[in-house]
Amino acid sequence: MASAQATATPVPFPLSRVLLEAVLADRVSDRFVCELIWPRLGYEPDGAGHWGAGPATSAEWRKSFPIAPQLIAERPASVALTRSIPKPHKQLLKEQLGFGGYRIGELYPRRTRRATAVNWLLAHLAGCGEPLAASGPLPPLLEPPANPACGHPGDPSIS
Repeated sequence: MASAQATATPVPFPLSRVLLEAVLADRVSDRFVCELIWPRLGYEPDGAGHWGAGPATSAEWRKSFPIAPQLIAERPASVALTRSIPKPHKQLLKEQLGFGGYRIGELYPRRTRRATAVNWLLAHLAGCGEPLAASGPLPPLLEPPANPACGHPGDPSIS
């Protein structure tokens, strides 16, 4: 039974306004943010905690990132995510969540990449014709990290 679960296509964590606001507020780990996006890009877990390109992963993502990239920690992956947002959806973060950006003292690569991740998730929903739910399940929320540049314990270092 466990092997069947390891090879099954993962069901993405449901998106909601409160969840995306928690991502922007740095209340979830960088790994959790990646796990919101990876299955929507077609990556699949291998049962050992790693994610790799699956049959639904686009050729472009599979070629550039055969192993699911750390979308917050790795600049090339974050840039690729930004570029994959269709132009008509570039402002969804502002339009749907009223997000005006971070203040000068809050500008850290991790946070701006989180904003990119949320905008990508909103664009993904829009591309699928799905509305953003107002509420939904949440993982255990974390306190924002004491040092936003470093993130939560266990978050990979930013490159």
